[in-house]
Amino acid sequence: MYEKVMLWATPAFIVLMLAECLVARLRRVGEYRLADAVTSVGLGALSTYVGVFARLLSFGAYLFVYRHARLTTLDAGAWWVWVAALVGYDFLYYWYHRLGHEVNLLWAAHVVHHQSEDYNLSTALRQTSSSYLLSWLFYLPLALAGVPPELFLTVSLVDLLYQFWIHTEQIRTLGAFDRIFASPSNHRVHHAVNDLYVDRNYGGILILWDRLFGTFQPELASVPCVYGTRDPLRSWNPLWANLHTYAALGRDAVGTRTWADKLRVFLRRPGWRPADVAARFPKPGFRLPLAKYAPPLPRALGLYCLAQFVAVLAFGSHFLAVEPALGRPAALGYFAALAASLWVIGGLAEGRAGFARLEALRLALLAGLAAGAGASAGIAVPPPIVPLAVAGCAMMAAWLFLAARSLPAAAAP
Repeated sequence: MYEKVMLWATPAFIVLMLAECLVARLRRVGEYRLADAVTSVGLGALSTYVGVFARLLSFGAYLFVYRHARLTTLDAGAWWVWVAALVGYDFLYYWYHRLGHEVNLLWAAHVVHHQSEDYNLSTALRQTSSSYLLSWLFYLPLALAGVPPELFLTVSLVDLLYQFWIHTEQIRTLGAFDRIFASPSNHRVHHAVNDLYVDRNYGGILILWDRLFGTFQPELASVPCVYGTRDPLRSWNPLWANLHTYAALGRDAVGTRTWADKLRVFLRRPGWRPADVAARFPKPGFRLPLAKYAPPLPRALGLYCLAQFVAVLAFGSHFLAVEPALGRPAALGYFAALAASLWVIGGLAEGRAGFARLEALRLALLAGLAAGAGASAGIAVPPPIVPLAVAGCAMMAAWLFLAARSLPAAAAP
């Protein structure tokens, strides 16, 4: 259900992002940087592809508890059950979201959503691929309360889709609305790293939870929001974006000599480090303002990366459409190809020589697989598609060669 909704909603997301980009240029408010926006959308796509497999765990756990441990059975046809389920979900989301900022292990997943140093609608699509591992635990009270599984899926989608529009700088304040609901102004505060704003405004739909539990902070005109994280990612690579904080926690856990600290690394607040590790491997303190990550990239290579990214998104939409009919090995293989493609394109967008070589290898593999991949997956491929696919890969390889030649000598393939 989730993947189908995302598949149909994606065109609307793209249209709204293009409209916001135009408004931002006309008003000179906010910013769209192509590489940042592409990375955010790519992370959202990767999260959706992972969800095809991981959602079996999270929804399966909910279904199991609902079937075997629910305390009552609620009528999904009653309007008040819908309202109660949505409010209940939003309440549990508040605590999941809040702990995602207060516990290192949960932050390692959630940090992906905060890594963008811009704030626009593309940021809303910047989703983690590892939250499926633990997020389901927070919503089991709804299963115990007897919220039917189909209703749970519906309210979770409503809560998620609501949050898309609040990721913008084009809507300033909304008066009384801001005092009750999560809004663009409230959520800008949540994404800011300023001392005044950090770790505030967790509400998904209702900001009332923050007012009730003491985590609310209004946006102040005198304190402009600075976006990003206090441990900047400095990369356009979607796989590294998902692993970046886990890797840092793992290094600290291995590096500390104290067994208790090896556990505390994952359970303490973000920023906490064992004393012995911090002494041996100090990190510079956080200070504003932060320079945005913007590695130089020749225009021709940037356009190439954009073209390849659009192609991968098209294949991703195809994957979501045909995945139910694929066998598990074929689905995993298709997913691996999509993930690897996003990884290579992200590294290439940083102008790294090794990824230019990997991209050439990727195109060669695509050309080689074009003839047999569809048939081996049980998908009928019209005969003209095969030579067209091979010719397309050859054209892309020529474009890559010409674009990569304009890289600095040290970074050229």
